[in-house]
Amino acid sequence: MKIIAIGRNYQEHAKELNNPVPSKPVVFLKPDTALLKEGKAFFHPAFSNDIHYEVELIIKIGKEGKHIQPKFAKNYIESIGLGIDFTARDLQQECKEKGLPWEIAKAFDYSAPIGEFIPVNEINDLNNISFSLNKNNTRVQTGNSSEMIFNFETIITYVSQIFTLKKGDLIFTGTPAGVGKINIGDLFEGYINDRKMLSVPIK
Repeated sequence: MKIIAIGRNYQEHAKELNNPVPSKPVVFLKPDTALLKEGKAFFHPAFSNDIHYEVELIIKIGKEGKHIQPKFAKNYIESIGLGIDFTARDLQQECKEKGLPWEIAKAFDYSAPIGEFIPVNEINDLNNISFSLNKNNTRVQTGNSSEMIFNFETIITYVSQIFTLKKGDLIFTGTPAGVGKINIGDLFEGYINDRKMLSVPIK
């Protein structure tokens, strides 16, 4: 399986980082070694002093497809989950300043915690999914899939022109505003609507 991620997919998040609002999806990849499952702790790595949390809705792909057309895109969604895209912001900024790729800031080990998934047939409206992230019991991020610049169908259509999508692939769909620094001792809990989907302690 592979992890595909979409950057800058919420206008307010793009603005908070002083990034231009994209005209087409911004795509990057994470390896499977980035996955962190089952509520396991994230151990803060020594190579960064400024790792940020970014909560995101995740599409789990249910079958193989390439060159998928928008009207069929929904058929490739097996379930919707919640995850965090941990980003080493200091490394990312250094790479951006030098015009270099920034995988080291996004794709490091355990940088993609994921939680539970909800079968797509249990979701009434894919374009109206509310989600949120609490840091130490304080709400720090809230979003809704209706606010995405590129919706699920558009993302699947675009990505499948470049990469063959396979069953089990995960697509992180972007984060809303409110990202910030993690610290040892923090506890992050993520929700879809009022359903707790994710718990990640920082050690």
